[in-house]
Parts: sequence; structure tokens; C-alpha cells
Amino acid sequence: MLFYTEYLTFRTQKHREYINITPQVETALAKSAIREGMILVSAMHITAGVYVNDAEGGLIKDIDEWLEGLAPYRDDYRHHRTGETNGDSHLKSLIVHHEVIIPVTAGKLDFGPWQQVFYAEFDGQRPKRVIIKVMGE
Repeated sequence: MLFYTEYLTFRTQKHREYINITPQVETALAKSAIREGMILVSAMHITAGVYVNDAEGGLIKDIDEWLEGLAPYRDDYRHHRTGETNGDSHLKSLIVHHEVIIPVTAGKLDFGPWQQVFYAEFDGQRPKRVIIKVMGE
């Protein structure tokens, strides 16, 4: 089995941002020369996530509003007693989760219609990394 690893770094302009990283994942797959296997894409921070969904702008806004409704910013999170102010960002990350695994077939991401990979930033404006690990033959 072969392995290929690549890291992406993001420094978002906004506190919360959703970035389509499908092109970067496809580039890493091409560099790996792996034809059959899988790709792990994982946020390396506890206030960010990675998910697969449609790249439609209205849906992305709906996802953001839905997450804010489930884990709204509040001043009274116990986590804030540590001096941090990102308790909601940790909760949003738990909802989205930090990683996805994507099948690779015939050298391509084996997606269904409209599926894309997104990096979800919930506590941005500072450098954060994503690991892409391609595994297979």
C-alpha cells in the first residue's frame, strides 16, 4: 500500500468561513499517483471541521445559520472562564466533525452528484492546517 501526505494552511478573513477544498484534494490525489484507495481529509484544530456536501451558495448560508442556531455564540460558556471566547466554535466543530474519508476509484474522487469537500472554520483569522492523507495502490 502506498501513502501520500499533504498539508493545507488556511488563514480565513472571517471568524466563520466555509471553503471548498475539492480542487486541493484532487491535486493531492493526482500527485499521489494512487488509483484505488481512499483519502482522509482532516482539520488539525478543535475549532474547525471538514465535511462533504453541495457547493450551492444558499445551502452554505443555511448550514451556517443552522450551526449558529444549534451552537450560538454566548458569553456564558464555561469554556470562556479559561480566558477563551470560542466555546461555540468547539461545539460547531463537534456537529460538523473534523474529518471525512473519500473513496478513490480509477484515480478519481468517487463522489455522488454535486458532492464537494469543504473546510469549515469556526474560529478563524489565524493560521490553521488540514491534513490530506491518500492511501491505496
